[in-house]
Amino acid sequence: MSFGLGHGRTLDDAPGVVGVTPQELPPLPDDIVTNREAGRLDPRAWFPEPSQPFEIEIGSGKGAFLLQYGEQHPKTNLLGIEWAHEFYLYTADRIRRRGLTSVRMQHTAATEFLRWRLPREIVRVVHLYFSDPWPKSRHHKKRVVQDGFLAEARRVLVPGGELRIVTDHADYWRWMEEHFARWTSPEHATPYERRDFQTTDGAGEGALVGTNIARKYLEAGRPFNATTLVKPS
Repeated sequence: MSFGLGHGRTLDDAPGVVGVTPQELPPLPDDIVTNREAGRLDPRAWFPEPSQPFEIEIGSGKGAFLLQYGEQHPKTNLLGIEWAHEFYLYTADRIRRRGLTSVRMQHTAATEFLRWRLPREIVRVVHLYFSDPWPKSRHHKKRVVQDGFLAEARRVLVPGGELRIVTDHADYWRWMEEHFARWTSPEHATPYERRDFQTTDGAGEGALVGTNIARKYLEAGRPFNATTLVKPS
């Protein structure tokens, strides 16, 4: 799948359009092994209005959430992170055609991006909707929700910031609940507060969030599970 921008350019090498470029996100420096802070950068600088609140969606798929949320929140800088290259290109093209200047796309592994790139306390919301459940036991280590991810998400959230999660997969939800219990315990050194999930704007009747998967599963009558983890102020 390919989406051109004219004159032989693609979304991967068009600075400032939609896709984050190698100029904006250079390779990790050689000293990253001994200096974990060496690769940090501020992605808010990738947007025309860097001072606006900054949010991330992990696993943007075909971009339904980014498009509806970006249109309804033009004063929010929104970065979609997608590992599948064809979906990244497809979604970036949709954003470009819609003219959403406060929405960008990054093709990378989201958990590694949080771990190595993001500075502390810059993200208002991390959106994680219908991430791959990796149902086989030998693949559970690939699930996004892990202790390490929850630690990094909490680190990059501003005080009062939110990690918003929705899944339809019952076993993955049980896995998540075990992690949530640890991370919301008063005995945890850096706990979250847990709150009810509030339906996002434009989600549609009966849906929690406006994604293609949510609409598909709603039509099929599949139940959703959702929660919001908040970094205490």
